[in-house]
Amino acid sequence: MSIRGLPFFCSWSGGKDSCLALYYALREGGEPRALFTTLAEGGDKTRAHGLPLDLLHLQARALGLPLVTRAISWEGYTTVFVSVVRQLKEQGIEAGVFGDIDLEAHREWVENTCSSAGVIPFLPLWKKPHRELLREFLELGFKATIIAVKGDVLDKSFLGKTLDEELIEGMERFGIDPMGEQGEFHTVVTDGPIFAFPLSLEMGDQVSHKGYWFQQVRVASALPGRL
Repeated sequence: MSIRGLPFFCSWSGGKDSCLALYYALREGGEPRALFTTLAEGGDKTRAHGLPLDLLHLQARALGLPLVTRAISWEGYTTVFVSVVRQLKEQGIEAGVFGDIDLEAHREWVENTCSSAGVIPFLPLWKKPHRELLREFLELGFKATIIAVKGDVLDKSFLGKTLDEELIEGMERFGIDPMGEQGEFHTVVTDGPIFAFPLSLEMGDQVSHKGYWFQQVRVASALPGRL
């Protein structure tokens, strides 16, 4: 399936997978219209990775796209997600871009959800070799910081570190998938070839929640434009 010429939204976590999927969709000629991010019930941080809302807004500004958000409980997640995507379709959006790589249950959910909302699902990373995806991500110049690790598989000392080849090799020695597809770690992207300006982060506390360690972050500064 080609996304060329199709207006699309990107399901946006703020991390490397959704960012690389957005890059692929742009490269293949899709027409971006919005980022869509789900929030925790309080509405002040992302549902999946606990990123602060102001950081998401700054990412959207750097990408030149409007940010659509909804506070969603896990119990009502699919129902609300479909409702929002239907609203986006009414605004002319025809496709949704997702960063899933090889979890069949995730793909099935994406396809069913998009079908219910009447939009076309586009998963440009699907079944691509994980190490090659990460290498391309880094070679393109994207910058990402680790903001969550699964406590039983990865030490919290990895929190706050920037993804690079040396760091990935260190994680692989722990038996960690380089893209973290099983939820071993999560990231936030702060720069790259589709960003108008880089974001600078300040590190806060490291907190434990439901088997994960999270690095709390906040926006330190953004550089509006490049030399």
